[in-house]
Amino acid sequence: MAIVKVLEVIASSDKSFDDATENALAEAAKSVDNIRSIYIKEMNANVENNKIVSYGVNAKISYASDK
Repeated sequence: MAIVKVLEVIASSDKSFDDATENALAEAAKSVDNIRSIYIKEMNANVENNKIVSYGVNAKISYASDK
């Protein structure tokens, strides 16, 4: 029986929220296998001179584990 575990990852990008999400997934994939889903818990952006300069996400990544 597989157990589903959740890993919380904070990631950023200077391009978009989608890119920040991809970065979160790529970072999680370095340490876990069998990723099943990603849930974006929070999104935020840093602003300078009335323009967004970076995008950030707090993601919960679910993966199957035998242990």
